[in-house]
Amino acid sequence: MPDRKDLFDVKTIGNASFTSPIKLVPGSHYSDDQQKLAFDPHMGKTLDHAGFELAGPRAKIYFQPKRTKAAIVTCGGLCPGLNAVIRALVIQLWHRYGVKNIVGIRYGFGGLGTDSSDDWMPLTPDVVMDIHESGGTILGTSRGTPPTAEIVHTLERENINILFCIGGDGTMRGAHAIEQEIATRGLKISLVGIPKTIDNDIPYVRRSFGF
Repeated sequence: MPDRKDLFDVKTIGNASFTSPIKLVPGSHYSDDQQKLAFDPHMGKTLDHAGFELAGPRAKIYFQPKRTKAAIVTCGGLCPGLNAVIRALVIQLWHRYGVKNIVGIRYGFGGLGTDSSDDWMPLTPDVVMDIHESGGTILGTSRGTPPTAEIVHTLERENINILFCIGGDGTMRGAHAIEQEIATRGLKISLVGIPKTIDNDIPYVRRSFGF
């Protein structure tokens, strides 16, 4: 059984050596990986400092933005806010980090199957500018998943550096399996899970969009 603190550790794929292009507004500061937020403020003193890494921009990043290819996928059932999250990701990646190669995976994890990349959607600020005014997800969604090894093969073949997975508890389990396969192969691919749920059934997530 892993130590309680290990459950909250965020794995890294290497040393972050590139200076972040994020321009901070006056009075703000970069976050540090060592800064923690207790997952339960009523029990924080009994958990030996276990908690989530504090969100926010880091002074150093791993990927060089101009050479980074990011992908976004939405999975599972629909809920309010999916398009707003897609829009926010694209705008932040494009304007604040300078990542200009962003693709949307169509129809959930199924869009990461063999030979499915022909249906991927290039994402730019112009494409996503007004999507938050519409329900659903412009990328489409589905349940289920191709074999994990097949998904990772597609990510490697298409030179994806960062994959953002937006979904519920099943999607997070799938994302975890993908991350484990990536680690087994020793690939430098970062995976980010963005929880969304109308059931409020994702462990340690008290509230998410869609709830």
